[in-house]
Amino acid sequence: MSTEANINLQEEWKPSKNPWLITAALMLAVFIFAIDGTIANVALPHMAGSFSSSHDESTWVLTSYLIASGIVIPMVDWFSKVFGRKNFLLISIILFTVASMLCGMANSLFQMVLFRILQGVGGGGIIPIAQAVLLESFPKEKRPAAMSVFSLGVLLAPIIGPVVGGWITDNWTWPWIFYINIPFGIAAIIACHEILEDPPYASKQENVKTDGLGFLFLSTWLITLQIVLDKGNNADWFNSTWVCWTFTVSVIAGILFFISQLTNKDSLIDLKVFRDKNFLNGTIILVIINLILYAALAILPQFLQTMLGYTAFLSGFSMMPRGLGCLVSVLICAAISDYVDNRILVAVGLIFIGLGGLVFGFLNLQISTINILFPNFLYGLGMGFAMIPLITLSNNTLTNAQLTNASGVQNMLKNIGGAVGTSFVATAISRFSQVHQHYLVDNLVETNSVYITKLQALASALTQYAHPTVASYMAQNTLYNQMVQQATLLAYMDAFRIFGILALVVIPLLFFIDGNVPLKKAQKTNNKH
Repeated sequence: MSTEANINLQEEWKPSKNPWLITAALMLAVFIFAIDGTIANVALPHMAGSFSSSHDESTWVLTSYLIASGIVIPMVDWFSKVFGRKNFLLISIILFTVASMLCGMANSLFQMVLFRILQGVGGGGIIPIAQAVLLESFPKEKRPAAMSVFSLGVLLAPIIGPVVGGWITDNWTWPWIFYINIPFGIAAIIACHEILEDPPYASKQENVKTDGLGFLFLSTWLITLQIVLDKGNNADWFNSTWVCWTFTVSVIAGILFFISQLTNKDSLIDLKVFRDKNFLNGTIILVIINLILYAALAILPQFLQTMLGYTAFLSGFSMMPRGLGCLVSVLICAAISDYVDNRILVAVGLIFIGLGGLVFGFLNLQISTINILFPNFLYGLGMGFAMIPLITLSNNTLTNAQLTNASGVQNMLKNIGGAVGTSFVATAISRFSQVHQHYLVDNLVETNSVYITKLQALASALTQYAHPTVASYMAQNTLYNQMVQQATLLAYMDAFRIFGILALVVIPLLFFIDGNVPLKKAQKTNNKH
């Protein structure tokens, strides 16, 4: 069969079930995977206490999950050929559900990280497969509306996660944030088994070759990169010999991975999809958006709990306006995406994300609840406006047969962006805090009349409860702690401002993406691939 005839066959294939029924089944699976990316955020302080670990160490619970799924995602196309796409999806959901149960039973940080890795391996294939199945189930002119509905699960789940996780942690215990996945996982297995089907080009294939070397390079690259990002700050970064060597190994492994994918005809991923400028530039922007949003989701609950004294539930509840903003923007996108250049929608979304970060840049310790909720609402608006049209734009000029591979590549890079953002922001806050302490401590000197006046007044008040000498030490310690608190606050403000600026800086990349691609033009473009 000729290449053109094969492409036409791919484009003409239609599922026997209603596409919206397929969407519902896929959303069940996607939702439990996506919500687990953030449901543990607000429970980290409780986990750290249970495992007698520091907050920095407990962030491995988040990043190990992202990196494990990031390693599996590029192999989705290969696994789909070996097992058949539907079978691989079912295997992924089963593994994810079992790993969720094991996470709830973990008795140490080592066990938790190990089971989270297993959970990430199980969940890694869910979103790429779901995205590919959804896109091929609908004609191109209906894909924006379908992606809008589907993306509600993808985008709302990480926002609902902290709320659900906070409520469960406060009212039950943190293991239940994992046990809650079990009934939903079983429901997803049944729904996908009964509703989904494989098209001829996504069914099980014989004699599929394995790119073992590519997998080795990929695993080495991502694991060593994550070790450097997570442990580098505590080791003083490149002043540490082991950090230098680990980073060198990561760089070499990353280079070798991409070389192997370009030269091996049986590679894990097909990098030819990056020849499509829509896919290339769209993926770059999506990675940056994921970096920003995952980093913000990681530090905001931490700020609210440690600096403002919020409970786990309240810190999670403060994320709810993101869900409302996302819902509003998704509905708007679904209504107008066929009539408006989607690049405009993406630009509007990036502006909202940027504004959300810049508004959070004015945090203070007396901030009102409304000033926490409003920028979160802006973030939500930005997510819906930016991500949904961007996913559609970056995939609409690809053939159906390319979608599974392209979705895997795109989601792998998005996961890496999220993991890098989570690790980077933890390091950034630590470093920024040290810098601000260096400057602020210069004010705690005897030559500063304001400091001396405050110190004397505080010491005088404390003499009612302690000896004057002890009261003086207590006053100095109190003011020093306030200085450290202010330095940490300034560090959070700096981090949010950086994310706000970053969202605005990537807007010019939209000029390198074609706008709405009419159906006939898209089909013509597909025939060229």
